[in-house]
Amino acid sequence: MSLASGPGPGWLLFSFGMGLVSGSKCPDNCQCQDQEVICTGIQLTEYPPDIPLNTRRLYLNDNGITFLPAMTLGLLSDLVYLDCRRNLIREVMDYTFIGVFKLIYLDLSFNNLTLISPYSFSVLSNLVQLNLSNNPHLLSLNKYTFANTSSLRHLDLRNTGLQTLDHAAFYSLITLQTLYLSGNPWVCNCSFLDFTIYLIVSHLNHPDAQNATCAEPAELTGWPVAQVGNPLRYMCITHLDRRDYLFLLLIGFGIFSAGTVAAWLTGMCAVLYQSARRKSSDEEAEDERGQRSDVSGRIFRSRVDSAQDGFPQLI
Repeated sequence: MSLASGPGPGWLLFSFGMGLVSGSKCPDNCQCQDQEVICTGIQLTEYPPDIPLNTRRLYLNDNGITFLPAMTLGLLSDLVYLDCRRNLIREVMDYTFIGVFKLIYLDLSFNNLTLISPYSFSVLSNLVQLNLSNNPHLLSLNKYTFANTSSLRHLDLRNTGLQTLDHAAFYSLITLQTLYLSGNPWVCNCSFLDFTIYLIVSHLNHPDAQNATCAEPAELTGWPVAQVGNPLRYMCITHLDRRDYLFLLLIGFGIFSAGTVAAWLTGMCAVLYQSARRKSSDEEAEDERGQRSDVSGRIFRSRVDSAQDGFPQLI
């Protein structure tokens, strides 16, 4: 059958298959065109179904979505741009983005994030820009969070509630250029020293550097975290504070006490040894005197016996 005479069964099957693969249906109330799906501000409470599988740009911002399903999101293998800002997402679990390995831009700002699992972004080796800002309950990031995001250039961590960062989390970010850190209650103690040194030697761009300041300790309050490396190094390495002196005092007292007890025990052992040795010498002397007395007695008795027998004693 020729094409001019109408589509045959094979052509219909092919068209149906292409429809499944491309996911031509558009979610309700969303706008779909040119591989772009816009579901902005339509009061979604969950990830929308029926998103075309050839989608490259997906806008889910300004909704009430609480969870990103890995199985459904992973079908969008061509996705390069994902905007999820201003939702209610609380957790990003391991391998949430397992199928969207081409993703370049990811915005999770203005959510309720409290947890980002260590391997949440483990497949996003092409990710260039990541925005985690304005998640005030995030509090901490695992040192493996950015382990495989080697293409990341722009990272936004503003207003996340972070108090400290492990510098090891940035080992893989060899292309990182811009880092936002303001609006966080940074605790600039000795555990924060390695990260501050990293900020100095990495020469990153900090557009908000003057607003990214230490909240603790009191002597460093208001210091920009990008400049606190040298004073923090002095405090943690070359400077001794009250606790250090107290620790040294306790150590000295412990060493003195241990030495005193050791000397006392040594003296006691010496005294006991001398006493035992003297007692042993006295016992030997008494034994020797006893033996001499016994010999003298035997000689005397033998002389007496000889005199009684009438025989002269020959000596």
